[in-house]
This record gives sequence, structure tokens and C-alpha cells, in this order.
Amino acid sequence: MRDITGGVCAPEGFVANGIHAGMRKNKAKKDLALIYSKEPCIAAATYTQNKVKGAPLIVTKKHLKDGIAQAIICNSGNANTCNSNGVELATETSELVAKELGIKEEDVIVASTGVIGQPMVIDPFKEHMHELVAGLKKDGSDDAVHGIMTTDTQPKEYAVEFVIDGQIAHIGAIAKGSGMIHPNMATMLAFVTSDVDISKEMLDIMIHEVVNDTFNMVSVDGDTSTNDMLCVMCNGLAGNKKIVFKDHDYQVMEDALFYICEQLSRGIAKDGEGATKLLTCKVSHAKSVWNAKAVAKSVITSSLFKAAMFGKDANWGRILCAIGYAPADVDVNKVDVHLQSTVGDLYVCHNGMGVEFDEEFATKVLSEDEIIIAIDLNDGDYSATAWGCDLTYDYVKINGDYRT
Repeated sequence: MRDITGGVCAPEGFVANGIHAGMRKNKAKKDLALIYSKEPCIAAATYTQNKVKGAPLIVTKKHLKDGIAQAIICNSGNANTCNSNGVELATETSELVAKELGIKEEDVIVASTGVIGQPMVIDPFKEHMHELVAGLKKDGSDDAVHGIMTTDTQPKEYAVEFVIDGQIAHIGAIAKGSGMIHPNMATMLAFVTSDVDISKEMLDIMIHEVVNDTFNMVSVDGDTSTNDMLCVMCNGLAGNKKIVFKDHDYQVMEDALFYICEQLSRGIAKDGEGATKLLTCKVSHAKSVWNAKAVAKSVITSSLFKAAMFGKDANWGRILCAIGYAPADVDVNKVDVHLQSTVGDLYVCHNGMGVEFDEEFATKVLSEDEIIIAIDLNDGDYSATAWGCDLTYDYVKINGDYRT
């Protein structure tokens, strides 16, 4: 497996585009994106667990009942959530895409991101659909990823190439996510394309396995969004023997998909609203995977710990505090903690007690933009990793006037 360029257009048969259609006031910002496969795709998705769901998710769930899709349309600037005509708008949007592309309406995945509860009209979609479709191109992934960004400061776009069943295959992806991100959800918005030939049943199993250990282990601010969705479309153009069992080929593809989703997860956490640091919490030697995940999530979501990381303060007591209230079976008298960066390793806690350390060295370790919190529970054979970011002044500034 190797990293390549091309994003969602890296797999055979996919094209994309992104334009400004008028949903965002800033005309320099793209706000409408389209991904299209020249061949129908096997498709699967995961969705937010928030009880309040955006209208596009309701429509997409209906469209994906048969496991087939050929296009993804996504706007930014308006979440199309809590609107009385939301489902009608999402449905009409898919109709416009289908008509312009000459495909079935039910083969269109619809997504939206932006402000919740804002009035929305169909006009921008009607007025710009021809332009959007006419501009579809093989190198259009970058335009598409900019079309789905909201408060993101960096595009999240990845692609890999690998060999499966003797054939060269690809997976590409774009994602958006910066705020309103918390574990126990689906994802933020992530659109994944592949030319691997795989059955719907196997793809559905695979994305849930991968999401549980990647996107579900990301937290920026403790808020689970209303519009989160991960969609994967596979058109089979790689020419491999169709994957219908959990065999070697299944594992090869899952490894590639996991790698892509892990990179997206790291990118989303690092680009958290106002963030200056990516925090990676690695928990080892837990009694179970559940315990390892619960501890990692608890630490990465602690506001007090996140604030300490922003202040370059090695306040390891906040880590122990978060471990202590995690819904996990942990012997706190066995816990070891290290804080690590490219500068070095800072040992701060042994058997649940403090270890003397140099404060000046601690500041240097925590001044880097990527910090690893290594927690050894010394009580089993299981591990887990979670990703988050520091809590800064800018997070409050961004969300204090997000709507206005």
C-alpha cells in the first residue's frame, strides 16, 4: 500500500467538482460539491447517533436501502436540519442531480453541513446544478473538498493504492470536520470512493468495523453533530474477484480503508476549532478493548486536560482524574503515564503516583503541535487509541458568533 494523490478521484471511474453556489456569503468560498462514478456503485454508510438528524440523512438512508449509489451531492453553509421543508429540499436536490447526470434519483447520496435551523431554499441548487455537473473532472477532488468545508482551516483529502487479487486498486477520500465532533457517533462528513469489487454485505460490515476504531475515537468538543455521515462507494472497476467473504482480500481492503480513515480522523482532530495541538491518547494493557476505549475517550474529552495542554502544563492529575471517572474497570494503583512529543518522553506518573520531572523540559515537550498521552494500565492485553485537540481561547471566539 502506498500514498497517492487524487483524493476521491484516485479510484478508476470517479470525477468530482466543487463550486460557489451562493449558500455562503463569501463568494471566494466554495459551498457545493459533487462526486460522481461513471458506473453504479455498491454503497454503504454510517450515520450520526444524535436523535436530531439532518434531512439529508433521512433521504440518504432511504436511497441506500438497495445498497446502490452513483453520486454524492453536498452543500456547506446550511445544515438543512430542523427545517419544516428539509426532506422536500433534500429530495428535490437529489432529483436535480439525477436529471442533470441522467441517473436514478435514488442513486444520489445527499449531505449538508453548516448552521442548524436556518431557512433554506432550492434556488442555489437549481441555478448552479448544470455548472456543477459540467465541471466534473478527474482532478476535481480538491475543488470538492473545499466545497464541503465550514470552519475547517485545512482540507482533509487522502488516497492510497494497493494490490488486491493481483489487481491494482485504490481508495480515495475527502472529509470535513472541525467542531461539533464527539465519539459515539458516525463520523463528521466523510466521502470515500474505491474501485474495489465488493458485496454490499461485506462493505457494510467493513465500514462499521473501521469506524468504531477511527472516527468513533475522535473528539473535539463533546458535541455529537446532527449531520454526521460516512459514505463509501465502490464501483468494482479494479477488476478483482468480488469480495463476498472475510478472506485475505477483505483484510487487504480493510487495512487500506482503516489507514485512510485513521488519517482523516487525525486530520479532523488536529484541525479542531481553534486548536493548536493534536492530542493522541494511547492506552495499553487494559482488561478489555472496551476498557481501553473508555479510558482513551475519557482523557481526550476532558476539558480541564485539554486546557492544560493548551497551556503547556504537565498537569497529569487531570489525566488520572479522567481515568477515574471513565466507565471502565481500572486499578488506578497500576497506572503509568508518559507525555511524549518529538522533543522527548516525559514520565509523569507511576502506579498512580507522581514522578518527579523537570518543569522546563515538560514545557518543551508540550510546546510541540502533536502530543502523545501514553497510558499503561498494566492490567491486561488490550489497547486503544483516541484523538483530540487542545481547548483554546479561539474555540470560544469561533463558536461565540458562529451563526452571525
